[in-house]
Order: sequence, then C-alpha cells, then structure tokens
Amino acid sequence: MLKKAKRLEPVIQMAEEKEREAAARLAQTQQQLQQAEQQLAGLEQYRNDYQQQWITRGQAGVTGEWLMNYQRFLSQLETAIEQQRNSVRWHQQSVAKVREQWQQLYARLEGLKKLVQRYHDQARHAADRQEQKAMDEMAARAGLLNRSISRESS
Repeated sequence: MLKKAKRLEPVIQMAEEKEREAAARLAQTQQQLQQAEQQLAGLEQYRNDYQQQWITRGQAGVTGEWLMNYQRFLSQLETAIEQQRNSVRWHQQSVAKVREQWQQLYARLEGLKKLVQRYHDQARHAADRQEQKAMDEMAARAGLLNRSISRESS
C-alpha cells in the first residue's frame, strides 16, 4: 500500500502545481475585475459631477453652442460607461470560468490526497493486523510452552 502512495507523489506534486497556478490566475482575474469596476465607478462619478455642473451652469444661462457641446460630451461619456459595463460583465464571466477551473483542480488534488491517505491507512491497518497476528502466535507458543512445562513437572 505504501508503494502505491509513493507512486502517486509525483502526480500529487503536479496537481499541487496546477492548483497553485489556477489560484494565481483566479487572483489576477479577480484583480482585473476589481480594476474594471473601479473604472466604471470613476466614469459614473465623473458623469454625475458633469451633470451637476450642467445644473449649476444652466441656472446662470448657457449658449446653444455650450448646450450642444455638453450633450455631445455627455453622449460620449454614456457610450464610454456602457463599454465599461460590458467590460465589467466580461471580467465577471472570466472570473467565473477561472474560478470553476480552479475548483476542479482543487477537487482533483483533494481527491488524490484522500486516496494517498487511504493507502496509508490500509498499510497501517495491514501492519497492525500483522503485528496482532505475530503477538497471537507468540501468545499461543507461550501457552504451549507453559503447558508442556507443566506436564513435565507433574
């Protein structure tokens, strides 16, 4: 049983390496998602500030040209926000895929570790049974020896 466990060591090492790489990819992908979300929040905050500026400036009166420039810029800003929302959705999907890959690799690694543990347990049980058998044989011999000594004394 220990030989089986020993043969699995390189397999477990490879599985551990793949799991570590997948965990690193997951962390990197989550960081990219967080950056995309921060960019989206920044754009939305900029739009809100710009709209507030419009309200303040509009109260003082604006020219038609200023209004057209404002609307054009706001439209471009809305387009940028929508593109960033798409980017966030894409990053969310990417995180989900990478997380699933990591979970599969992690589950495989844990399965291999359990298999090795089972081999170790089986080897330990076999050794315990062997030891018990040897003890039983020694006890049986000692009993026979004691009986034969008792007969000789009588």
